[in-house]
Amino acid sequence: MTENENLNGNPEEGNNIIENNETQTPAPAAPETDITAGSLNFGSRLDLGALRTSIEAVKQEISSVIVGQHKMIDQLLVAILANGHVLLEGVPGVAKTVTAKLLSKTLTLDFSRIQFTPDLMPSDILGTSVFDLSKSQFTFKKGPVFANFVLIDEINRAPAKTQAALFEVMEERQITVEGTTYPLEAPFLVIATQNPIEQEGTYRLPEAQLDRFLFKITIDYPKLEEEIAILQRENALQDRSKLENIAQVLSQADIVKYQGIVKQIVIEPQLIEYIAKVVTGTRGNAFLYLGASPRASIAILNAAKGYAAIRGRDFVTPDDIKDAAIPVLQHRVMVAPEREMEGLTSEQIIRQIIDTVEIPR
Repeated sequence: MTENENLNGNPEEGNNIIENNETQTPAPAAPETDITAGSLNFGSRLDLGALRTSIEAVKQEISSVIVGQHKMIDQLLVAILANGHVLLEGVPGVAKTVTAKLLSKTLTLDFSRIQFTPDLMPSDILGTSVFDLSKSQFTFKKGPVFANFVLIDEINRAPAKTQAALFEVMEERQITVEGTTYPLEAPFLVIATQNPIEQEGTYRLPEAQLDRFLFKITIDYPKLEEEIAILQRENALQDRSKLENIAQVLSQADIVKYQGIVKQIVIEPQLIEYIAKVVTGTRGNAFLYLGASPRASIAILNAAKGYAAIRGRDFVTPDDIKDAAIPVLQHRVMVAPEREMEGLTSEQIIRQIIDTVEIPR
């Protein structure tokens, strides 16, 4: 057990110490209250109260439209707190686009939606220089990617030339056009959707672009009771819009503030080593053709802190790391062809790797 766990995780021991001190030399009431509060309050080092309240409010707004999918909603919120991008993958009709638009409605951010098509050019998303007759010079007209929250629908329908245009903006939060660099305003979040089934008229995402997504979230079909609830809500809507009564919960300043708080969450050295062992375990695995890079280790670190924050803790646990590992790693590794033919998935292999790494005590 670590020193922090002795201080914060054993309130009964702390109370015994106070009682012994009172017997020998009586102390004023105020210090006793302060000490007791410090031993009982797990969030005393960081103020996570406002963050948790805001997260719960966002969840409530999203749940008023989306039935179930609680794990996916948590992953989206963790991605926002960890300042990472998200790839939503699922068959048509499972509310990928609706979920992204719904999330944007709860945030007071500049929102932009880009429909990717095979004829889309890089300048259509980044912007282009336009000749201004009044000034007799070219001026840069910003494209739709200049926003805080960018929804890219059907990202795998654009050709490689357009895909490559996203590399710089997703990694460095800036765009360079004709030698001039334009930084984007924080926060900057990309949520992209894609259909894994349809292959005609689509282009496989480059590995370099997949690596820039913090999470890949797979959305499955709803269960029977969830589908019944979806039909009941749709029937009750009649001619009203699903998104018209969604309240804005988080402001731009709030998100930047909470992202800064999440970075301060404590992670013990043995847990950092645990992350490294899980990621390096993907590189020498016989079932994988390609392992994860150090960027994946950093992504798990940041995502685990996000999970700790939404759970009201100022420290990371092994469970936070486990929850972050699969959505971080499953799109960063490549299954060996012979194993893929056997039906093995990257998620199954990653779970096996996690099970083989000893959990720190």
